[in-house]
Amino acid sequence: MGRRRKGRAVSGILVLDKPLERSSNSAMIVARAIYKAVKAGHTGALDPLASGVLPICFGEATKFSQYLLDADKVYRTTVIVGERRSTGDAEGEIIAEADASALTREAVEAVLSQFRGDILQVPPMHSALKRDGKPLYELARRGLEVEREARPVTISRLELESFVPGERAEVSLLVHCSKGTYIRSLAEDIGEALGLGGYVAALRRLQAGPFEESQALSFEQLQPLRDREAFDELDTLLLPLDSALQHIPAVSLSDTTADFLVQGQAVFVPKLPEGPLLRLYRGGDAQPQFMGIGEILDDGRVTPRRLLANM
Repeated sequence: MGRRRKGRAVSGILVLDKPLERSSNSAMIVARAIYKAVKAGHTGALDPLASGVLPICFGEATKFSQYLLDADKVYRTTVIVGERRSTGDAEGEIIAEADASALTREAVEAVLSQFRGDILQVPPMHSALKRDGKPLYELARRGLEVEREARPVTISRLELESFVPGERAEVSLLVHCSKGTYIRSLAEDIGEALGLGGYVAALRRLQAGPFEESQALSFEQLQPLRDREAFDELDTLLLPLDSALQHIPAVSLSDTTADFLVQGQAVFVPKLPEGPLLRLYRGGDAQPQFMGIGEILDDGRVTPRRLLANM
């Protein structure tokens, strides 16, 4: 038998304000240590260069992290136009330069229209995507570049928030995008469309799925509570397990129907909302208990998809 991991069996979602110069995995490890949690996972990596909203799932919440991975994201980014970098961001080496002094706000606005809506985007070499089992960034660090297939992404919103002209023009953008969108690739593609090159100088995630910047907590806010071992106070900062799933329709089940589902059986539920997935609750409207996620079958029955333990 494997050795049981030590810690608290805490469950919930922490909206962390990830600091700069720290990887998402490193930030998750620190958050898990602060909460002394047995199990934790993050929901969509942010580069060390980026800060902002990083939902951390503890305990049973990790069962639903995929629904946050699939969610839209909102970013604010500063793009420097007039320079290309090897990594597509400020950490890379300069590989090309151009004078952007003649660039105007109007010219940038005109180019941005090309990148709104459904577009195809080639992932950057400095990404965690794998080729033959190895992350692309490992190949990039060895000076290798491999062909990457363009992938469909959706840019729902792309706004020019500010423009500072100059030999290296600064373009501040607000980006609402689908999962799998690389802001570095977007910056490079915009720079290419302007004929001047571009790279990401700063990046902050403002929203991930339903979670917003206003909800995010920093390590500076959390650590004093950990130092006092005020775990009850820390736990009150966690959001409920189902807070990541509010976009999925909900149904309440009787205790009998819920028991059948827990046993792995598909059940008939009257007046089903549109599917294919459902949030499942046990009990009436007064204090329904979240059970997990169910799936509507072709015959109209509901089958368990992902349930909490001890239901």
